[in-house]
Amino acid sequence: MNPKEVMISPHGAAVVLVTGIVVVACVLLHYECFSLFQKVLSRLTLRVKRRRILLLMFGLLGLHILDVWLFGFGYYILIDDWSESSLQGWQGGGLLEFVYFSAVVYTTLGLGDLVPHGAIRFMTGTEALTGFLLITWSASFTFLEMERLWRK
Repeated sequence: MNPKEVMISPHGAAVVLVTGIVVVACVLLHYECFSLFQKVLSRLTLRVKRRRILLLMFGLLGLHILDVWLFGFGYYILIDDWSESSLQGWQGGGLLEFVYFSAVVYTTLGLGDLVPHGAIRFMTGTEALTGFLLITWSASFTFLEMERLWRK
């Protein structure tokens, strides 16, 4: 094995670091928000149970949008005209283009209009896995909350 194949470039190390920070932030954010949602929903005395679920769904939607923005900001920091990483198909747009790419990756939609090259592929793969896990975690949380409401 060539020693250069084992070495990580400074840009690659930055990608790994930023990816780690964003993943930890997203997981902790979900954990704390689930705890908050549980407290708020258990204290609500809404006459119509559907409203509690709607509040939960809007809260979860906002939470996932925040995750997408966190990853989008990570791409925004790491990809520029001078970095080793690039997005093929990127037209040099601003933050919203990276947020769009993040949403496609986070939801594992994978449209293919923007294709990552270089070290940023690590963040892309990690975001897809993280998004899948956090979305399924939210689905499980929603199921448990609906089950609690139906028992009452």
